[in-house]
Amino acid sequence: MRKALIWIGGLALLMACATDVLAVIGRHTGFPVRGSIEVVQACVLVAGGVALIIATHAGSHARVHLVIDRIGIRWRQRINRASALLGALFTISLLAGCLWIAADLWNSQEVSELLNLPYRVLRAICNLCLLLVALAWLRKAWERGRP
Repeated sequence: MRKALIWIGGLALLMACATDVLAVIGRHTGFPVRGSIEVVQACVLVAGGVALIIATHAGSHARVHLVIDRIGIRWRQRINRASALLGALFTISLLAGCLWIAADLWNSQEVSELLNLPYRVLRAICNLCLLLVALAWLRKAWERGRP
């Protein structure tokens, strides 16, 4: 599963880069690529969401160990568990807001300006990524040892 996510995120980044390169070349040669920014934004949404899922699952978010490494193992586990629960709470809060917006605008036929990319699909991708990140945080909070 991890490899598949890495491939999806990597391909999304490559597509964003290729679109941007073609757009720059097109602008300089007189053949602008219409809607390139919209494609790049959609690709970055996918790549960023996948990156959050992988980083949370692997426990590789940036952390400051200045205090944590100097306390006992029991307190370290408690603090790590509290940290994971706070991460889950934050992500669930983001998810609640995103779900609210998605539910409110679901039938509005909202699309991007030039390419008519449906925002409904992009919001669904965002919500799925936030849900998976929240579940990863909750798993870290309930597992033994260091999250």
